[in-house]
Amino acid sequence: MSIRFSWIAGLCLLSVSVTTTAADTGLMLGRSAPMADSVRSAVAPLPLADAVAMALRDNPGLAAMRARAEAAAAVPVQAAVLPDPRLLLNAVNLPLDSFSLSQEGMTQLQVGVVQALPFPGKLALRERAAEYESAAAHDEVGEMRLQLERDVRSVWWNLYYLDRALDILSRNRQLLRQLVEVAQTKYRVGQGLQQDVLLAQLELSQLQDQEIALLGTRRGEEARLNALLKRPADQAVRLLANMPTALAASADEEALQAQALQQRPLLAAQQNVIEAARARLDLARKDQSPDFSLGARYGLRSGENPDGSSRSDFLSVMFSMNMPIFTSRRQDAAIDQRGSQLQQQRYSLDEARLRVSREVSRALADYRAAREQAGLLELGILPQARQTVASMLAAYQVDKVDFLNLVRSQVTLFNYETRYWYAVSRANQAQAALQAAVGKLSDDSTAASPTSRTESDISHEEASHE
Repeated sequence: MSIRFSWIAGLCLLSVSVTTTAADTGLMLGRSAPMADSVRSAVAPLPLADAVAMALRDNPGLAAMRARAEAAAAVPVQAAVLPDPRLLLNAVNLPLDSFSLSQEGMTQLQVGVVQALPFPGKLALRERAAEYESAAAHDEVGEMRLQLERDVRSVWWNLYYLDRALDILSRNRQLLRQLVEVAQTKYRVGQGLQQDVLLAQLELSQLQDQEIALLGTRRGEEARLNALLKRPADQAVRLLANMPTALAASADEEALQAQALQQRPLLAAQQNVIEAARARLDLARKDQSPDFSLGARYGLRSGENPDGSSRSDFLSVMFSMNMPIFTSRRQDAAIDQRGSQLQQQRYSLDEARLRVSREVSRALADYRAAREQAGLLELGILPQARQTVASMLAAYQVDKVDFLNLVRSQVTLFNYETRYWYAVSRANQAQAALQAAVGKLSDDSTAASPTSRTESDISHEEASHE
């Protein structure tokens, strides 16, 4: 009689545990996932906003892009300056028999200066091309900021899902252990089957197998996040246990597509590359015109004229220009080259537009699907699954449900709870991807450079060049 009372008490305790679990696995889970070691539990939580700020501040890849943009910004001022003048120092008509400066009347010591003068408009075109290339480099920094923030947010939410999954797994393992104890008690008093005990133990082993896989995945994601934040790969990461899980309705896709075309740094960078290529083409056409060189020389003479007067010094003024006579093999070929490069960049812009449109549509579809799935699980499936488990437990106490169905109902609830957090995580990752595809940072600012032009600006300029 006492043995029968013990397993009935165990079932009552198990029923209370399931009720508590159902309350704990709602929208907000109050406990953090089991940590792989004691060190992680002592680490301060890493909020998502702090992780993003740390990556934008410390990531070496982004720092390299910023340095590249700063280097490109120093080029336009250099391209607009005339070439350095050349200083000439000559000894002219020096006699070889005496090396005397006064023996011959045409012997001179000359000092002069020569300045190269590009054809009017060439310097301005070089400066213009460099300015557009500098703007493109700054837009590429903005594009990398978007991708970096997207990656950080995606990895962070994946870690959050893994922590929730480990937390749910831990609680379900405790429930299954209680089921094992109940099954063993019933078996000892002759009211249960050995297969029930073996089945419960098998489910426990499967949970342990899942925990090993989840912990391994978590370590990999932890190392990935640390790399993005420029931290040691093995540094422990602990996340906040409570995060808002409300998923807002998505915006209209047409509006998002238009927004992406206006503020995506990838497109702005490619548009600036096109303008730089157009300036290079205009410069190639200018190269059909000659460049000039202007100089002056002062010749110092020694000695006297036959009448006894001192020899006067000489002043020479020089003007020269190159003669572009091999235009068919040089200048014309260069024009064809620059024209092909401009066309290549236009095709690249078309490809980039298609890529951005595809990214927006895909991220939006992923977000909507994950949001709908999370809502269905939260409001429909999970409450039904919890009711099923509670009903199964009550029926099992009076031997109206076999042990196999009870275990299956508990495992099904575990799977649905895990799927809910996976859907929430996937929705937030899709939201991060959508935000990057549209071209907005988490602080609602645009990532494009202030010098970038809009799609309408470029279209207007392209029309004016036709």
